[in-house]
Amino acid sequence: MWDFSGYFGLFLAAFGAATLLPLQSEAVLVGLLLTDNYAVWALLAVATTGNVLGSAVNWLLGRYIEHLRHRRWFPVSESKLEQAQQAYHRYGRWSLLLSWVPIIGDPLTVMAGVMREPFWSFLLIVLLAKGARYLVLASLTLGWAG
Repeated sequence: MWDFSGYFGLFLAAFGAATLLPLQSEAVLVGLLLTDNYAVWALLAVATTGNVLGSAVNWLLGRYIEHLRHRRWFPVSESKLEQAQQAYHRYGRWSLLLSWVPIIGDPLTVMAGVMREPFWSFLLIVLLAKGARYLVLASLTLGWAG
């Protein structure tokens, strides 16, 4: 029972952290790694899956929210949205390699949806970026690097 709840808690933390919610999944992953009660590969798979699925929610929001951009209550000004679109257009899909970075990563995944980035390329790049981040974190936590 506890094994499942640990994996489920990690999934929820990783999923929530990838959305625009101010959550952290790294601390949960490190804590579970340090207990030595869980398979490392399973923790990495659960964290990566949750985080990528949370980013996919952001992509969907970006894909379908733009038709609301002219509403008075829309949370981003027209000029800021235009500025973000120009930046994404300039750097393209490879900017999604930064999707794991705090503060800028989540808005990047939303902007990918707004800019109609194909879902397959979005998914592959975000999976690579977020999976690599968790792998590096596990390596540092468990001392695999040296």
